[in-house]
Amino acid sequence: MQSNLRITATVLALLLAVAAHASPVPDEADPALADKSLLARIDSVRQSVGEKASALVFTAMGFLGAPYRRGGSSVESGFDCSGFVKSMYEQTVGLILPRKASQQAAATQRIDRADLQPGDLVFFNTMRHAFSHVGIYIGEGKFIHSPKPGSEVRVEDMGLAYWKRRFDGARRVPGAAEAATAQAARFAAEPAQH
Repeated sequence: MQSNLRITATVLALLLAVAAHASPVPDEADPALADKSLLARIDSVRQSVGEKASALVFTAMGFLGAPYRRGGSSVESGFDCSGFVKSMYEQTVGLILPRKASQQAAATQRIDRADLQPGDLVFFNTMRHAFSHVGIYIGEGKFIHSPKPGSEVRVEDMGLAYWKRRFDGARRVPGAAEAATAQAARFAAEPAQH
């Protein structure tokens, strides 16, 4: 969050510096502001960076109802739990996570349950061994996952007794915020679409 604020503050400071030294021209006549909608794009970049997790959650929600398939990692083949998480991070953030839930747990940063934010990973012991199941936290005590054979991608409440008893921990994907910042910077550099 602090890096997001720093980026926004730096961009705004640069804009103010340029504006202070620029000749007084009405906004409508300034091609940089009028043609590219610069201020709107800066706000969009700020929102992109600040809402990286929202994009991840939004993408994941688009796969509600996709079938479970052991070893699956695409909508065409179906998803298992770790294939679903891997696919969502690759599609949305551009990060490639390991294939298995236990490997994903090992490759991510441990966080307290109280610190969970949308986009973080939640792990469960559903097969009598640690980190045998994974989902993506979406907020308000809920997560999205691909649960088991014969089922589909769905949202679950972590407060339910089944999930509460099997909770194995929460993890944050390192580099996710940096990847979102890079994507937002690329977006800001693109010419405005009319």
